[in-house]
Amino acid sequence: MKEYLKHPIFNIISELSNKLGIETYVIGGFVRDIFLKRPSKDVDILVIGNGPEFALEVGKKLHTNVSVFKNFGTAMLRYQDLEVEFVGARKESYRTNSRKPIVENGTLEDDQKRRDFTINAMAISLSKNNYGQLIDPFNGVKDLKENLIITPLDANETFSDDPLRMMRAIRFATQLNFQIHQSAIDAIVFNKERIKIVSKERITDELNKIILSKKPSIGFKYLFDTKLLHIIFPQMAKLYGIDYIDGKGHKDNFYHTLQVLDNLSQNTDDLWLRWAAILHDIAKPATKRFEKKHGWTFHGHEDKGARMVPKIFAELKLPLNEKMKYVQKLVLLHLRPIVLAKEIITDSAVRRLLFEAGDDIDDLMLLCQADITTKNEYKVKKYRNNFELVKQKLKDVEEKDKIRNWQPPISGDDIIKAFNIKAGPEVGIIKNKIREAILEGDIKNDRAEAFDLMKAIGREIGLKFEQEIN
Repeated sequence: MKEYLKHPIFNIISELSNKLGIETYVIGGFVRDIFLKRPSKDVDILVIGNGPEFALEVGKKLHTNVSVFKNFGTAMLRYQDLEVEFVGARKESYRTNSRKPIVENGTLEDDQKRRDFTINAMAISLSKNNYGQLIDPFNGVKDLKENLIITPLDANETFSDDPLRMMRAIRFATQLNFQIHQSAIDAIVFNKERIKIVSKERITDELNKIILSKKPSIGFKYLFDTKLLHIIFPQMAKLYGIDYIDGKGHKDNFYHTLQVLDNLSQNTDDLWLRWAAILHDIAKPATKRFEKKHGWTFHGHEDKGARMVPKIFAELKLPLNEKMKYVQKLVLLHLRPIVLAKEIITDSAVRRLLFEAGDDIDDLMLLCQADITTKNEYKVKKYRNNFELVKQKLKDVEEKDKIRNWQPPISGDDIIKAFNIKAGPEVGIIKNKIREAILEGDIKNDRAEAFDLMKAIGREIGLKFEQEIN
């Protein structure tokens, strides 16, 4: 393993540990990523002794700052292109009502036993007498070759002690496209209720990593099958299932959502656009109705879904800022391009879509294309061809009318000055009629034409034109 320790930091740590008579090891993700042939800039150093004190000695030698985190018993420094974290070897015991362990000093063996998975428990010695030797007591290399997520010790104990590890198991399986060992799956099912003692922030952090994986559906299927999803994100779990009446059924909206998410993930790494895919049909269970003539309907699910977004974001401790509003907007508008793709496209409809979507129109189109999940090749081809027509129409109308992020050519202040009136309902009436005229194509998106229309509307509602405006 020496060939993977060419970075100067490893030799510096080795020399210092030899001088101080302390054993040190590279452990965890850096070692795992060597076998996965993945570049890693994060290095965990295990110290048999006091990790932060040793880190401070390394910092002195390198003339660099060291951040010490006393509550966690860790320290971190940056050297060249690496972020290096130091921790003392420890053994842990847990209480049933907390995932915070009682920590005692331990040996290398103790520390490897407390690791979450065998693939994260491998260590490489930095001691002079066996520099570069791999210590792999739980056959992590074998599990890597077999694409397997398994715990070093009893899975029930591992997940009961720290329930966040259940989310981490599913996250690693998703990121690496590995399988979770059946013993670990059974333990997640058995311990799923213990996820409730973990903070929402930590759960959502793992959930976001699953969402950002190459194929997020892998993780969501594990979350659903183990019933973890029903606890951490019940609104999504409710999408599952098909009802039949008079022999008519509807598609399973849970698996449809996963397909949309996977489709979208092939074209974007944007976390919030992926969240829009997850939530685009979230209100279908609440809006599902059976009509004798039409079968199953979900009327208004886009509007109700948009109204559900703030509550879901709040529950999951996701940001309640412009990112939430962006997701809310895409959920609200996600049917609009699909409707346009089915019908004869009018300039008016395209203007309205551009006006409402603004700069998010391209993301909306990506989401809508991902929403085509039918297995009928004829329908797929038809939708895709129509989508190309919609995209071209969007481009043509935008170039001609400049509606994206459109600001009215006549403002409320303009109307107040022109008619010498106070702010009131008349201002709103005139502004709305000008906007509708532009969106319908009755007048151009032009100040002069809008001004003439403003005067005409004012006369209609009994206002007297008082002065010209610039």
